[in-house]
Amino acid sequence: MSRFRFVTLLGPALLTLCSFSAARAGDAKTEVLAAMESLRQATLHKDGAALDKLLAADVTYTHSEGKEQTKAEVIQSTVASKTIIQKLEFVDGPVRVFGNVAIVKANVNLWYSPDDVVHMNILHVWAKTPRGWQLVARQATRLK
Repeated sequence: MSRFRFVTLLGPALLTLCSFSAARAGDAKTEVLAAMESLRQATLHKDGAALDKLLAADVTYTHSEGKEQTKAEVIQSTVASKTIIQKLEFVDGPVRVFGNVAIVKANVNLWYSPDDVVHMNILHVWAKTPRGWQLVARQATRLK
C-alpha cells in the first residue's frame, strides 16, 4: 500500500477519533457544570449527603481568608452553620478538561443579605472518579 493511500485511509479515522474526543470533552464539560450546580445547591441547602458525594476524600478546600478545611470540616461547617446564604452564583466559569481532570475558574457572588455580598474568584479542580466528578481542590480569593 502506498503512503498516500495509507494517509488517505487514515485521515477519516483520525477525524472521527478527534471528533469523538471533542464530543467526550463536551460531555465532560456538561457534567462538570452539573457538578458545580450540585455544589451550589448543596451549599445553599446545607445538604451534607450531597457534599459528601461531591467532595473528594482528600479535598484541599481553601477559603478566601486563607483558612483550609478537610472534607469533614467543610461538611460540618456548612451543615451546622447558623449563617443563611440567600443567594450564591457562579459567573464566567469556563471549564477546561484534561482527561479525567477539569479546572473551573469563575467569579462567585455570595449574598448573606442585600447589603452583605461577598465577591470572590475561585479555582475549582474536579476529578472524574468512580463516584462521578468530585471536587479535589478549591482556592478562593476575595475581590474588592
